[in-house]
Amino acid sequence: MTEKATPAKKTTRSAPKSAPNSAIGSTPELEDQVNSINTANSQSEVADSQDIADVDKDSLTQMLQAAMGPSDPTHRCGTVAIVGKPNVGKSTLLNALVGQKISITSKKAQTTRHRITGIRTEGSSQFIFVDTPGFQTRHSNALNRSLNKTVVGAVSGVDLILFVVQSGSFSVADAKVLALLGQHTPIILIANKLDMIHRRGELAPWLQDMQKKGEFIETVPMSAKNSKDVERLLAVCSKYLPHQAWWYNEDELTDRSEKFLASEIIREKLFRLTGDELPYTSTVIIDKFTEEPGKTVARMVRIAATIVVERDGHKAMVIGENGDRLKRIGSEARQELENLMGAKVFLEIWVKVRSGWADDEARVRSFGYE
Repeated sequence: MTEKATPAKKTTRSAPKSAPNSAIGSTPELEDQVNSINTANSQSEVADSQDIADVDKDSLTQMLQAAMGPSDPTHRCGTVAIVGKPNVGKSTLLNALVGQKISITSKKAQTTRHRITGIRTEGSSQFIFVDTPGFQTRHSNALNRSLNKTVVGAVSGVDLILFVVQSGSFSVADAKVLALLGQHTPIILIANKLDMIHRRGELAPWLQDMQKKGEFIETVPMSAKNSKDVERLLAVCSKYLPHQAWWYNEDELTDRSEKFLASEIIREKLFRLTGDELPYTSTVIIDKFTEEPGKTVARMVRIAATIVVERDGHKAMVIGENGDRLKRIGSEARQELENLMGAKVFLEIWVKVRSGWADDEARVRSFGYE
């Protein structure tokens, strides 16, 4: 039996973002670079440099082209970070943009714990979306410090940022997230949950005021639940992606493994079925993930998972009377995993108490957080 935790493979056609629009060919600039390399090699006193000096100019040209990466004027491909404070609909937006559920959602803040990549290939453009945890400003334990580190890391080096706020609202927490984004990456303001605004005319003054909050290249009022709004947002984002070859195959949806998605789906059911009773510090660990041929089905997956809570009272809450709540968590998670994986799934779930784990740096890392 083998563990199936291999992430989607990136194709070898990835290109750097430093020169996305430059066509690579035999140009005067490229010739100058080749000549410079040859001159440097001939003047070097290092013995090993003689090997490079003997390489002909055509070979060096090919080496430079490979290092600079391919440019493709017919395709666009780039990374788009989705950021915002907790509970503004970032994960719902990611799932809508990708066209399939890859990030869990819940009314509980801080549902997303990891940087999750979703891939959407539409027409000649490939979007690589990155969903991030909501930036936490209220509590400063080891878990939240790890989550905030993930947010800051996700926005560095991307091509475009979607800054998500709730339509008609801009709080101190929103402002703190916006301050993290800097001035070097284009930012699109996403006024999400437009369906919750009953008097659309009242939104205009708020939108005008938002333009004073930051330098946004576009503003998109929308609802992530509206497919037409999602398609409109994709068209807007496409304009800001660099011209380069796609990084992933056209049918790939995420770079996360099935093992990771299993833990996320179980955690989603945990939060949905416990509501506000259970602290958000509870987490899910996958202890075993194995795949084997099925006798009556093409594929069979066995999963053993542990729900980790901080107190005995929380454990009882998760298990429920006569184990009913834990059974329901397992049943709903198993059904969704079977649909996602196209396999028969056998799921075991245990509940364990690990007091104070969310404020223990070592234990936070051991549970898979950065």
